[in-house]
Amino acid sequence: MEAWRVFSSCDKRVVVTKTPRVLVERFVKEHLRADEVIGSELLVNRFGFATGFVQGDFASIFSRAAKMFVDEKPTLGLGRASDSSFLSLCKHHHDHQVLRPLPVIFHDGRLVKRPTPSTALLILLWMPLGILLAVIRIVIGLILPMWAIPYMSRIFGGKIIVKGKPPPPVSGSSTGVLFVCTHRTLMDPVVLSTVLRRKIPAVTYSISRLSEILSPIPTVRLTRIRDVDAEKIKRELSNGDLVVCPEGTTCREPFLLRFSALFAELTDRIVPVAMNYRVGFFHATTARGWKGLDPMFFFMNPRPVYEVTFLNQLPVEATCSSGKSPHDVANYVQRILAATLGFECTNFTRKDKYRVLAGNDGTVSYTSFVDQIKKVVSTFIH
Repeated sequence: MEAWRVFSSCDKRVVVTKTPRVLVERFVKEHLRADEVIGSELLVNRFGFATGFVQGDFASIFSRAAKMFVDEKPTLGLGRASDSSFLSLCKHHHDHQVLRPLPVIFHDGRLVKRPTPSTALLILLWMPLGILLAVIRIVIGLILPMWAIPYMSRIFGGKIIVKGKPPPPVSGSSTGVLFVCTHRTLMDPVVLSTVLRRKIPAVTYSISRLSEILSPIPTVRLTRIRDVDAEKIKRELSNGDLVVCPEGTTCREPFLLRFSALFAELTDRIVPVAMNYRVGFFHATTARGWKGLDPMFFFMNPRPVYEVTFLNQLPVEATCSSGKSPHDVANYVQRILAATLGFECTNFTRKDKYRVLAGNDGTVSYTSFVDQIKKVVSTFIH
């Protein structure tokens, strides 16, 4: 924090690094608020693919940095003792207003921990056992009844922590309860059904067909056409309980995306459920790559832990039945769920997430399973 205080106090901030510029530029500019980045460059072949070679040694990077400040030396330099040649370009420090760094809300990639050499080696050694363990866990979830899954999950290293009191199943001609969950992974509705010990249909947006096939609970695929989706949700609620994640996509960091207000228009039997998870090696969802592998990665973790907190059903005065607007109801549910988890509410939407994680052409770029493993291997080798 002391380094950040000094760095952010300057009017113009330039980051000099031996890391390839393309790997750090967006983070440095958007979150550290740097103005320029000077680094090495990745060599690209005539087909537009990175070759793996890096262009630009220490001397060339230093030369470019020196040319940028040929007229006036920078006021302040921050670095390690090994960076003494760069620091020799700089004057002394002077204070200005300190800025706050912007938090990282959206990021991608499967790895939970920084892949240091020791961690990378541990992940590589764990992979074969993790794949086998994931297959066993998935098969158990498909063949066993819901009431037996929590007991078997403990045997294979999983754990579910339940807080609050879940509502009883609907009876008679009553419409079902709409469980409104935070969206941490694709496993949210499955874990909720496991806790309630009955199969509750879940509303889905864009999960893969393989995930639907492997799902032990019924899924209702929405079209993102408001009227059509509203009819689907009403029809399901007339048959019983239903699970919906109004964020529309997952978020790994302690933030909640803006809730879609559609659910608030369709029922006043709303039970908010705060979902959270803890894993050791692999994140359970990714915006890029094959989404069918998302459940596999979640179950490959040595000890995946899920936390499920049931809040009280919304009182009638907090629903649209009392005259409140759907947006007010959705925002209220978002706030109480964020307070329960200790998260921060945002106005970001699913589109904002995919815009941040998109490629240059605006489409989400593809990162295969092999690419993820290559990243771990290369980190360990270096």
